[in-house]
Amino acid sequence: MLLVNIKELVGIDEKGLLMRRGAEMSKTGRIKNAFLLTKGKKIVDYGKMSSPECKKYLEENHRVYDLSGSVVMPAFCDSHTHLVYANSRETEFVDKIRGLSYEEIAKRGGGILNSAKATAKASENELYDMACKRLDEVMRMGTGAIEIKSGYGLTTESELKLLRVIRRLKETSPLTIKSNFLGAHGIPMEYRGHQEDYVDLVINEMIPLVAAEDLADFIDVFCDKGFFTCEDTERILMAGIKYGMRPKIHANEMAISGGVQVGVKYGAISVDHLEQIGKEEIESLKDTETMPTILPGCAFFLNLPLSPARDMINAGLPVAMASDFNPGTSPSGNMQLIMSMACIRYRLTPEEALNATTLNTAYAMGVSDELGSITRGKIANLIVTEPMTQLEFIPYYYGANKVAKMILNGKFV
Repeated sequence: MLLVNIKELVGIDEKGLLMRRGAEMSKTGRIKNAFLLTKGKKIVDYGKMSSPECKKYLEENHRVYDLSGSVVMPAFCDSHTHLVYANSRETEFVDKIRGLSYEEIAKRGGGILNSAKATAKASENELYDMACKRLDEVMRMGTGAIEIKSGYGLTTESELKLLRVIRRLKETSPLTIKSNFLGAHGIPMEYRGHQEDYVDLVINEMIPLVAAEDLADFIDVFCDKGFFTCEDTERILMAGIKYGMRPKIHANEMAISGGVQVGVKYGAISVDHLEQIGKEEIESLKDTETMPTILPGCAFFLNLPLSPARDMINAGLPVAMASDFNPGTSPSGNMQLIMSMACIRYRLTPEEALNATTLNTAYAMGVSDELGSITRGKIANLIVTEPMTQLEFIPYYYGANKVAKMILNGKFV
């Protein structure tokens, strides 16, 4: 395909970087009045419409698409979601309005345990059908790659069911999908007071069965106040690593838990949430391969403190921002809104917000060698916007869907 008359092509990276850190996050290639050529799934070339290369391609036998007025950018990579679930939780939404905290709701059997009960009752086909609708919704808003976690099972049978649904989605969806085993998402009521027995169940029963069916790319733990301790987390991560799953961590949503340091110690590809983070955590992340991932939708929905994204970038860290799409604490997978929040609430520039929601989230999913930027040889996962002036309009004009068309794996979908 030859895409021509692009108003602005953004997210260009000539070097094939796997992530952008610190001051690099403010940089992204931009070309006005551009073309882009794909072959099969891959980006082959791009440049100015006035270039000799474009003239040559126009003379060749390509399918030509005139995108006059549109911005073209990399599709969003959403590296943190819980998209497979059985029930919404609007009743708890009202509880939060009335003043109950997330931790208080969880202690009385709500929150994650509420979703686990509904998941146990739902069939695999029902979960798959519901998830397909959500995937279609986020795709229409610009997401081209997504990580989906389990964690609403909390029994061996239900966790395997969720992961099998994710595997079916991988096989049938045009999106790039990564799976994450999050059996340690919450502590079932029957294990309260002796949660080490539940940790044993995750390690000795769940992880080997997940590995036997090759159901998970990552192993994850909710290491936070009221959930799993650093000791629990280390035990689970070591067991997952033994079976070839790369670590990730939910950390520091409720309190500074030590989870960031555990993640760094075990080479986690990302540590996520980070609503509570101080100088020690920022220092521990310097010069590591671990991506700090902020979840603006969760902080917004729960009215939590904002992660100090500006301080993290100024310290030379990379920053990723994902949706945390889930029924309890962030019931939206709209990455355009996340990009707007990045600019409005976290004071990132539009270029920084673009890198935080594309290249750096692709890294947090382990796919930035193929996705996340406009780079020759990468997969053509692209957003074609409605007519607009430039990149800055996307986070500025918040609340509306600015996506006109999606190109995934080199094809319009």
